[in-house]
Amino acid sequence: MADTLDSRPHTFSIKLWPPSLPTRKALIERITNNLSSKTIFTDKYGSLTKEQAMENAKRIEDIAFSTANLQFEREPDGDGGSAVQLYAKECSKLILEVLKKGPVAKVATRELISEDSSASPRETFFDISKGQRAFIEAEEADELLKPLKAPGNAYTKICFSNRSFGLGAARVAEPILVSLKDQLKEVDLSDFVAGRPEVEALEVMNIFSDALQGSILSSLNLSENALGEKGVRAFGALLKSLSSLEELYLMNDGISKEAAQAVSELIPSTENLRVLHFHNNMTGDEGALAIAEVVKRSPLLENFRCSSTRVGSEGGIALSEALEHCTHMEKLDLRDNMFGTEAGVSLSKTLSSFKHLTELYLSYLNLEDEGAIAIVNALKESASPIEVLEMAGNDITVEAASAIAACVAAKQDLNKLNLSENELKDEGCVQIAKSMEEDHSKLQYIDMSTNYIRRAGARALAHVVVKKEAFKLLNIDGNIISEEGIEELKEIFKKSPELLGALDENDPDGEEDDDEEDEEEEENEGNGNGELESKLKNLEVNQED
Repeated sequence: MADTLDSRPHTFSIKLWPPSLPTRKALIERITNNLSSKTIFTDKYGSLTKEQAMENAKRIEDIAFSTANLQFEREPDGDGGSAVQLYAKECSKLILEVLKKGPVAKVATRELISEDSSASPRETFFDISKGQRAFIEAEEADELLKPLKAPGNAYTKICFSNRSFGLGAARVAEPILVSLKDQLKEVDLSDFVAGRPEVEALEVMNIFSDALQGSILSSLNLSENALGEKGVRAFGALLKSLSSLEELYLMNDGISKEAAQAVSELIPSTENLRVLHFHNNMTGDEGALAIAEVVKRSPLLENFRCSSTRVGSEGGIALSEALEHCTHMEKLDLRDNMFGTEAGVSLSKTLSSFKHLTELYLSYLNLEDEGAIAIVNALKESASPIEVLEMAGNDITVEAASAIAACVAAKQDLNKLNLSENELKDEGCVQIAKSMEEDHSKLQYIDMSTNYIRRAGARALAHVVVKKEAFKLLNIDGNIISEEGIEELKEIFKKSPELLGALDENDPDGEEDDDEEDEEEEENEGNGNGELESKLKNLEVNQED
C-alpha cells in the first residue's frame, strides 16, 4: 500500500480530533445550561429541569461524538477539522430537537435520544464497530444483531466495521439484512473480513452482496477490506443494483488496475453520486483511466478523493479532464501521487471552471513551479470560495511565490494554508505573508514548515497572523531560524504563545542547501570580503522592522 511505501519525512501537523475528555465534559455542561437556562430557545419552547437537562446532554454529546468520529475515520489523515464542525453541528441540532419536544417530554420519548439505546424503535443508527477489533462468529452475531430483528425497528444506517465476520456470522446476518433492505439507506462494511482466509472472505462478501442486492442505499463503505478485483466482483450483485447511490468509499482496498476497471464496469448508475473516495490504493495510471470514466458519469460529484493511488502524469491528465464534468465540486483531494507539471497544468484548466470548491489538497504531486503557478493562477481567477489550500512537498520555489501570493490575496475565505516542505525561503515567505495582511478574517492555520525560512520570513508571518482574531496555529518548524529569531518570535507571540507551533526541528545553524553553498563559494572565490559581506547582508535583513 502507498502509505507503507512513502518514506518521506512528514512535518508536524495539528490534529483537532478527537477532543480530550475534559473538553467533552465541558461541552456536556454547556449543553446542560442550554437546555435548562434562559435563552431565546427555552423562552420559545420551554426549559428542562437540571436533572433532565444533564441526562439529555450526556446522550446528545455521545451521539454527536459517534457521528463525528465516523466522519473522521473516513478521513484518517485529515486534521479532524470537518469532524469538529460536524460534532458542533450535531450537538446544536439535537439540542433544538429536545427543546422542541417541550419541557415535560421524557428522555425515552425522543427520537435518537433514548434511555434504551439498544432497542428503541425510534433509533435509526445501529453500530457494532466500537470496542476491540475482533472476529465475530455465529453465536455472538445472533446476540449482537438482535436489535435489528426487533419488529417495527427504524434502522436506516448500519455499521459492521471493525468486526471480522466468518461464514457462520455472515449466515446469521443474511436474513436480517434481507428483511431490512427496503429501509436501509447507509451501510458501512469497512474492515469486516480482516484476518479471514481469502476463500472465506470472498464467500462472506458474496453473502452480504446477495442479501443487500436491490436495496435503496445512498451510502456504501467497503474500505479496509483488501478487496482487489476478486473482492470488487464479489460485491458485483449489490453494486450493479444500486440506482440511488450518493456516497461510495473504497479506501485502502488494494484497488489495482483490474479492480478499478471492475468498479467502472459494475457501477453503471452514478448520476446521483456526490462522494467518491479511493484513498490509498495501487490504482496506477491505467486504473486511473477507469476511475476517470466513473468520474465522467458523475455530474453531481461534490467530494472526490483519489490520494495515495500511484497515479502518474497520464492518469493525472485523464482524471483532470474527467473532473471538468463535475461542476458542483466542493472538496478535491489528489494528494501523494506522481502527477508532475503536465498533469498539474491540465488540472489548472479544470479548476478555473469550478465555482463551489472550498477544499483543495494537492500536496506531494511533483507539481514544481510550472504546475503550481498554473494552478494558483486558475484558482485566483475562479469564483471558488477556497477555505483550505494544501500544496506541500511540490518543489515550489520563490519563482512561484508572487503567483501564490496573488491567489491567497484573492481568497478571503481562506481558513488553512499548507505550503510546507517546499523551497520558498525568506523572499517567498515575505511575499505570501504580505498577501494576508489585509482582511483574511477567517484565517486559522498556516503551515510553512521546512522551507529554508530564516528570521526575516518567520518574522513577517508572525506579525501578520498574530493580528488575526480567529487564528489558531502557525507551524514554521523545520526551518533555519537563528536563536535571535526564535527569541523575537517568542516576543511577538508573548500574549498568545499557543499560536506558535513547536520549533523542535528548527536548525539555527542550518544552511539552505549544498548547491547554494557551492554557488556562494564560487562567487566569493578570490574575494576576501565575501564572507563578511554575506554576514552584513544577513544582519541588515535581521534588523528590519
